[in-house]
Amino acid sequence: MKKLVSLIVLFISASTSFGQGVYDINSITLIEINFVESDWDAIMDANYAADLDERLIGTCSINGQFYDSVGVAFKGNSTYNATSLKNPLNIQLDYVLDQKYQGYSTFKLSNGSKDPSFIREVFSYEVGRNYMDMPLSNYAKVIINGSYYGLFSSSEAIDGDYHERRLFCDDDNTRFKCNPVSVFAGGSSLEYLGADSSDYFDYYELKSDYGWNEMVAFTQNLDVNLATIEQYLDVDRVLWMLAFNSVLVNLDSYTGPFKQNYYMIKDDNDRFLPIIWDLNQSIGSFSMISGGGGGGTGLTDLTDMDIFLRDDDPSFPLIYQLFSVPRYRKMYLAHVKTMVEEQFADGTYYDRAEEIQAIISAEVSAEPNGFYSPIQFTSNLYETEGGGGPGPGGAGIYGISEVMNPRVTYLQGLPEWSYTAPTISGITTSPALITAYVPVTITAVISDATYAFLGYRNDLQDTFEKVEMFDDGAHGDGAAGDGVYGVTIPTSAKDIHYYIYADNALAGKFSPVRAEHEYYHLIIQSNVVINEVMAENYNSVADQDGEFDDWVELYNLTGSAIDLSGYYLSDRPNSNPLMWQIPNGTVIPANGYLIIWLDEDTLQEGLHANFKMSSSGESIVLSDAGGFELNRVKLPETYAGTTFGRFENGTGAFMRMFPTFAANNSYTALTIDEEESLSDQLLIYPNPANEWVTIYFSGESSKLVQVYDLSGQLVFERQLNPSEQISVSDWESGIYIVVIPEDGLIKKMSVN
Repeated sequence: MKKLVSLIVLFISASTSFGQGVYDINSITLIEINFVESDWDAIMDANYAADLDERLIGTCSINGQFYDSVGVAFKGNSTYNATSLKNPLNIQLDYVLDQKYQGYSTFKLSNGSKDPSFIREVFSYEVGRNYMDMPLSNYAKVIINGSYYGLFSSSEAIDGDYHERRLFCDDDNTRFKCNPVSVFAGGSSLEYLGADSSDYFDYYELKSDYGWNEMVAFTQNLDVNLATIEQYLDVDRVLWMLAFNSVLVNLDSYTGPFKQNYYMIKDDNDRFLPIIWDLNQSIGSFSMISGGGGGGTGLTDLTDMDIFLRDDDPSFPLIYQLFSVPRYRKMYLAHVKTMVEEQFADGTYYDRAEEIQAIISAEVSAEPNGFYSPIQFTSNLYETEGGGGPGPGGAGIYGISEVMNPRVTYLQGLPEWSYTAPTISGITTSPALITAYVPVTITAVISDATYAFLGYRNDLQDTFEKVEMFDDGAHGDGAAGDGVYGVTIPTSAKDIHYYIYADNALAGKFSPVRAEHEYYHLIIQSNVVINEVMAENYNSVADQDGEFDDWVELYNLTGSAIDLSGYYLSDRPNSNPLMWQIPNGTVIPANGYLIIWLDEDTLQEGLHANFKMSSSGESIVLSDAGGFELNRVKLPETYAGTTFGRFENGTGAFMRMFPTFAANNSYTALTIDEEESLSDQLLIYPNPANEWVTIYFSGESSKLVQVYDLSGQLVFERQLNPSEQISVSDWESGIYIVVIPEDGLIKKMSVN
């Protein structure tokens, strides 16, 4: 019985750490750092003062997983202070060795010194991720040399890995962190400063290997080439960023006087796009609307801040130029209204704020070096707390609802809020069944509009091409002037993402309202489709010779068997689309599956193509015996143990998922946390399990896996390969505890 008690206690204490992703909001990441030096704090203060990017080397454990030779440094500007007992931290796991935790090598931790509520950063990122790509964020408890150092908000680093995970672009692409050396010298304004790249050095931090010339060219284009702005700037992301800054009164940003705390990253289409960073002072904690080093702004000045702030100021060219275009102003206003109506208008944001506080309240009370009392922590949700801020000489930091409630009231009272925007409904496609290379007409019932366009693309990496929709009776739209708008677009063998925008003289509307971040799908149909692709198969499913090769799964949507003799597969659809021919006599059963191994080993028994897939992103195409493309899929970067497959099975959009080899893709798509956690975390899928379950863990070598029932009895013990499938068909229904002793990983599993 003692063994049972210790096991259950261990599970309870560890499950919130090991059972979720490192950025799961419902768990607190435990980070333990050990330095040989007892005066580590003074050493890191000296490193910070020298500004040489020096790090103190120590060891680090994250949720029990050990890392050697980790580099640690203090970070931050206004939140760092040499006399502080709790400074922001930057932890680099790969400072010396090539190592990551759950796919992450760098951890950036903020100390909460500007936020008594301690939720601004985590909550604001959570809101923003509904509308644009923004970092994941939660909390981390840090222990240094055995002593509790403090609780921090922990936000995903924006680095080369972020490019591939979120933006579907190369990790070497140009990336700038837009934080000036001095906030009083013009900020990271994106103004054109001339052709000499050295003139930009004090205003931007180059985080990629190259890019200064790209910054010069971009700022010059922004200055003089407004007509072609969508060729070099992701305008929609900028409009969402500006809407976010306005709604959440996020002034420590490009919108604020210091024009900082964002990244500019170049995608694979030669466009720059922004990523918001550093939200610890959102929702009015940073309260200066104007610069110059004066005191904070009054509460009413913040809550009633102009929705088009800076539109007449050429020193903010991103705002000045975009807001000079009436259509962009209407798009921006539509984004503002969507964010207010979905996140704040009904007041449920306050309930969410309380939920987040409940996750960390015990740690806030227990931490030794906090900046505010537990009472201030709670009351800053609704009232001003803390002296010495929001600005120099200010009386404190305004409460969350003190800012947001009147901010919403102010926005909803604006004349622009009452403008009648178009309505978009009744979206249809013709033909209803869309096949490759047959043009498709998309129509929608749109009222109160004078203009509409459809934005469409094929791949996650692509830009949306915009084509005007018409209500003239000549674009598949029915009768002229009947309120039905239409447009015909070409198709290929690739699925299509699309959205619709419409406006009139005063207001605009998107459908779906979160476009371009969200969009509709058109699925290219054929009798046989590419259903699932695995591009990095370490130990998930083996071929007939026990080899773990890449594979593609084809699916027959019909009720009859189909002879695939002479069909083609290729990973070079443009240069060599007929690269490998399916052998004669190959039949895919009715409503069935066919697996083809992608291993360049055509002499093996069975179906083995003469090419492999790349996990960093590649296309695969299926063509019929006449060479006509039926289906083409472009994979983004995928992770070991995952696939890129259709959901719903056979007919749905592609997404990252766990493998369902020769079986129905019936599982929900991976969450962002699950996608990123496959490198180091113990994962069990499906969970609950029925007949089979797959145990996922890090590395390429086998590890001892133990499974206990709740009585403490060992019911399974074996060396398993990463991503290995085991049978649970003869296990009794109930709860089990899965343990990997080598890594200290523990997780609960259910069996039905």
